[in-house]
This record gives sequence, structure tokens and C-alpha cells, in this order.
Amino acid sequence: MRRTRWLVAMGAALAIVAGQAVAQASHENSQHEKMTSCNADATAKGLKGADRKTFMKSCLSEKSTAATSGAATAPAATTSNSQQQKMKTCSADATTKGLKGAGRKAFMKDCLSGSGGTAH
Repeated sequence: MRRTRWLVAMGAALAIVAGQAVAQASHENSQHEKMTSCNADATAKGLKGADRKTFMKSCLSEKSTAATSGAATAPAATTSNSQQQKMKTCSADATTKGLKGAGRKAFMKDCLSGSGGTAH
């Protein structure tokens, strides 16, 4: 009787450990997929240096928020497209104004947060 309880307890413990390992592996795969996707987007946009770093941070943050909220694929894609459009618009505005370095970074941050286009 004791041996049976011991075997059941060990089986349950192994099942829990195996479940955690599978969950960890799937999380690492999703993180890898996010990084790959964001890198491809940044390359397609021709971003380099500080602009690329800012875009990557925003992209990875956006994708992890969508994944953890359990959002459907279509709304996440719409959000991603509007964020990409916002990034393009802000980048074009910064280029038109001739901003570089820290000034461009500050402008982009302000513009992407949505406060760049609001009336004061």
C-alpha cells in the first residue's frame, strides 16, 4: 500500500515537472518568433542604429502585450499595422525636420506615444 502511494506521488511530481518544461519551451519559442518577426520588420523598413533599437523595443513590447492579453490575431494585426504606420509617419516627420541623434530620439518617443500630434 505504501509503495503504491509512493509511486502515485512520484508520477504526479514527474507530470508537474514535465508540464513546466513544456510550458517553458513554448515560451522560449514564442519569444524567438517575436524576435525574428520584429527583426524582419526592422530590416524591411531599413532601420539602423538608435532608430532600429527603439523600433525593436517597441515591437517586442507590443507583441508580448498582445500575447499575454489573449488578444485575437486579427486585432493584433490591426494594432501592429497602425503602429507600423505611426512609426513610418513619425520617422518621415523627423526626417523632414532634419532631426538627428538625441533630438530625433526624443521626437520619435513623443510622436509614438501619441502626444506629438495633439494640440497644446
